[in-house]
Amino acid sequence: MTVVYHNDLIQGSEEWLQQRCGLLTGSEVKLLLSPKTLKPLNNERTRAHIWELAAQRITQFVEPTYIGDEMLRGHDDEITSRDLYAKHYSPVTECGFVTNDEFGFTIGCSPDALVGDDGGLECKSRRQKFQVQTFVEHFRHGTIPEDFVLQVQTELLVTRRQWWHFISYSGGLPMRPMLVEPDLEIQEAIIAAAKEAERQIELVVSDWKAALAADRFIPTERTVIQEMF
Repeated sequence: MTVVYHNDLIQGSEEWLQQRCGLLTGSEVKLLLSPKTLKPLNNERTRAHIWELAAQRITQFVEPTYIGDEMLRGHDDEITSRDLYAKHYSPVTECGFVTNDEFGFTIGCSPDALVGDDGGLECKSRRQKFQVQTFVEHFRHGTIPEDFVLQVQTELLVTRRQWWHFISYSGGLPMRPMLVEPDLEIQEAIIAAAKEAERQIELVVSDWKAALAADRFIPTERTVIQEMF
């Protein structure tokens, strides 16, 4: 097992994008696996993600994405909630990216922070209606919202850490870390889905190379369109 911490990377930077290029990552596992049934998905979004990762491996390029108000607010809220956590709970260490290649391929994640030697932190910016729902439906039961289970379990899987704190943050409403520990059933399902996705990605890349060798194509030059803010 090789767990590598890329502490010097700044999330969102060109270097960070290049490190993630073509890799399966924790935030995208939800495209491969159902959190309800733990069965692999095979829908339009799943297939589009396979094509995207294959294209990144072929070109070694990650296309720019639109950054809207929600993403900007989420970035600011992540910083605020991480600072509050560090002030009231425990010091944290920022880390740009983590990779693990023990599965026969590399899978990665981008923690919002690492806590000590054994823990990590995932912060989510939430609308107030979802924050109220989270308080009512999850805190008392010791669970986190279903939408984020796969991402946090992937972070635990990649880092092989013992626990993760999940924070649901909505400015003006209280926040409290929610403890998540490794779930072997979920993690085995993540590994199985990731292996199948990896197989499909490699097949696309192989077929691409075969198509290029079989015919004559006209080369083109890339025009990079800057992100929109």
